[in-house]
Amino acid sequence: MIQYIADAFTDKLFAGNPAAVLPCREMPAPQLMQSIAIENNYSETAFVVRRAPGDYDLKWFTPGGEVALCGHATLATSFVLHRYIDPDAQELHFHTLSGELIVRPGADGGYTMDFPVGAYKPVPVTEGILAATNGLAREAWYDGGDMMVLIGSEVELAALVPDYEAMGRVEGRGLIITAPSSRYDFVSRCFYPKLNVPEDPVTGSAHTYLTPLWAGRLGKKEMTAGQLSARGGELGVRLEGNRVFITGRAVLFMQGEIPFDL
Repeated sequence: MIQYIADAFTDKLFAGNPAAVLPCREMPAPQLMQSIAIENNYSETAFVVRRAPGDYDLKWFTPGGEVALCGHATLATSFVLHRYIDPDAQELHFHTLSGELIVRPGADGGYTMDFPVGAYKPVPVTEGILAATNGLAREAWYDGGDMMVLIGSEVELAALVPDYEAMGRVEGRGLIITAPSSRYDFVSRCFYPKLNVPEDPVTGSAHTYLTPLWAGRLGKKEMTAGQLSARGGELGVRLEGNRVFITGRAVLFMQGEIPFDL
């Protein structure tokens, strides 16, 4: 079978966030999906099964386990399907652990993903959060998903040296650190040591939390966002009610054959 590798949230190779995409005849056993994700060693491997034209089952695995929502691998999957398998689809519908997700290909080559807003609420800045952010944390939010922390500037964020051990002790699936920006409306870095993903290059799902937070702080519903990882990435985001629309591009790095059928 064919596996595709695509860089998401970028329009050039070797930037954005790489993801593996495997179009399968039927969903593999969880243990096999986990083994493939570990072998690939990307932050996400996506497994997608076609129900009907434009209608798919989709699962995401990190090297550390299955996740309920992944933005960049959904974007990469949409890019692969629209380019190689389902080129006439006006919408791609994905059935996932987070419910039905809809992705719409754009005329400009971008893809807009329709995601649910992430739940968050203010929490105290604890000693653990300060330790995980080199003492930079000013505010924090958490409600069972990712911990989200605000620091003072994008300069501080870009210079932050991660302490993955301290980050792994913070409550939540992962740690999102965000700051205001002069180039974008806001910037972030995202860390998932509990999932064996120390720093994720560009994280679509994090923007289901970041978008409503910054929409409220900036008084804007439509914004641009940058992720300040070594690879870097750019996203367009829009808040509409309880939905976040995330737009990005993707480019193909490679396609190769896995020596068995799925």
